[in-house]
Amino acid sequence: MNGSLSVKDRIKLSRPRSAVGVLAGWLLIGVVSLYVALLILAPIMSLVVGAFEEGLGGVLRALNQPDVLAAFWRTIWISVLVVAVHAVFGTIVAWVFVRDRFRGKGLINGLVDIPFAVSPVVVGYMLLLLFGRNGLFAPVLSALNIRVAFALPGMILATLFVTLPFMIRELVPVLENFGTLQEQAAATLGASGWLTFWKVTFPALRHGFIYGLTLTFARSLGEFGAVLVIGGGIQGKTETATLYIYRALEERQYISAYSVALLLGLFSLLLVMGTDLLKKRN
Repeated sequence: MNGSLSVKDRIKLSRPRSAVGVLAGWLLIGVVSLYVALLILAPIMSLVVGAFEEGLGGVLRALNQPDVLAAFWRTIWISVLVVAVHAVFGTIVAWVFVRDRFRGKGLINGLVDIPFAVSPVVVGYMLLLLFGRNGLFAPVLSALNIRVAFALPGMILATLFVTLPFMIRELVPVLENFGTLQEQAAATLGASGWLTFWKVTFPALRHGFIYGLTLTFARSLGEFGAVLVIGGGIQGKTETATLYIYRALEERQYISAYSVALLLGLFSLLLVMGTDLLKKRN
């Protein structure tokens, strides 16, 4: 790129920044810092202050409640299952999008991004229309004695829907940049398709794969609207950590709500930051 620059342009770029330029740079940094502080740090600090209103003992008592523990375990169980499903099928979808050409590819590619545009509440309502008592699949579910609405299966389906794009959108650009030369070389040496994937393709995808898993898991932990509508927030049965926060606020159990929200938020934040650190080191 430097070879395309004229001598005059190179001289301009080599000059030290003026006082106005330095001031503008610091001003821009200040605006960015203020923006992040208002949107991220301020809510976190408010949660910390609310959770520790009665000290560390109040936080521990809130987190040791049976309802809180059950809600957390239910949330983690749903999130792990959703991550496992997307780890397999999200990778397959990304692979097909990059390696194959077929009719309707653009339409399917656009449909993958629908969870970004549709409200989670609408997603929960659509699932009720399909699997509710008077839903489209109600006769089949009733004959098979399967309950989806106001039960864990419905909550899993809702979480699968809202987290659909993350794994796919992380892997598609990685596969596009990786190309097919190394895979073709492995094939000419007699490697099978499965062996080529595990020994050649997957090592190149591992960073995008890990980041896609992390984003999927973090999004699953924080899902609220869809699981509230399809699950109903039944205490002790379909109540996740986010639904417990909602109920605790309604019942004015503020320390419990703040404590659970703080723990949930910090866990998701650590997941994303840890993945970013891992990517930088590698």
